[in-house]
Amino acid sequence: MSNVLFGIDLGTNNIKIYDQASNQILKQKNVIAIINKKDLFAYGDEAYEMHEKAPANINVSFPVHYGVIADYNNMQILLNEFLKDFSEMKTKYADFIVAVPTDITEVEKKAFKDLVNGCNIKSKEILVADKPVADGIGLGLDVKSPTGTLIVDMGGDTTEISVLSLGGIVLSQLNHIAGNKFDESIISYVKRTHGIDIGKKTACALKEKIGTAIDEEEEEMVAFGRYIVTGLPIEINLTSHDIYEAIKGDINSLINSIKMLLERIPPELSADIIHHGLYLTGGASQIKNLDKLLTQELNIRCNTCEEPSESVVRGLVKIATDEKYRSLAYTMNAKTFN
Repeated sequence: MSNVLFGIDLGTNNIKIYDQASNQILKQKNVIAIINKKDLFAYGDEAYEMHEKAPANINVSFPVHYGVIADYNNMQILLNEFLKDFSEMKTKYADFIVAVPTDITEVEKKAFKDLVNGCNIKSKEILVADKPVADGIGLGLDVKSPTGTLIVDMGGDTTEISVLSLGGIVLSQLNHIAGNKFDESIISYVKRTHGIDIGKKTACALKEKIGTAIDEEEEEMVAFGRYIVTGLPIEINLTSHDIYEAIKGDINSLINSIKMLLERIPPELSADIIHHGLYLTGGASQIKNLDKLLTQELNIRCNTCEEPSESVVRGLVKIATDEKYRSLAYTMNAKTFN
């Protein structure tokens, strides 16, 4: 590997690029704004500010859906622009390692590598690694040991529930209940109970600021929307109880999915998970009291970390640079280990 190395985690809502040399993470919204159907108008956080506000000639979109690249051309434009932010000198002849979800096809996985390969950069080596494995390493776990590890990674469109052991994935399940589904449920609840139509960004802000998985404390937040009866703008005070009621069904469905996967785990690995607990990561995992609820419902300890959305990219760079984990990275030409 060269001295210049980048780890890339393409999320539905956010893109994370780790620069090993500076030990910095570029984290921006994975959003692009195209004007007049052909020209780049804005990208990243700037484009996200235009979401749900742009005129008809500006198309604001998310190129990644449900863990896979849905709009390849726009995603390549986005990645090019993000890599330029690190300057051309740093990205020239650099090595790259990209995280890929597990429960997708080989063709969909290969698209992640082809995306980097097609950028306007001269890369030396492009490797890929399974996202749950990188997640575990980024959390500081020894995933190559014969110990069962349960990781629940909650992203924008998907939640990946995985059991790791001996550097591989024993069981994995991709669930479509995640951050965006919570937002949709909040929008539906506010419309149904208060007669007010709110936007996705407002729903996301409500989830992040006063959302809770256990209905204990009462917090309030002012939200703005459109009153369905009159069609006029209106503001409303919503409480953490409202958000709890909106998302509790989704959270219960997610817990049931984790229980179903636990039922399939070999007994010896179950013993390890009981001893070490569950590891909760991903941007959508930061809902207040979610770890407490998982502990209560699953009867196992729920471990959290300070920056749950960054564990994957940190693990990617460790895979590429640490000889102990180097064999966990592979190319997509043939799934042979390096």
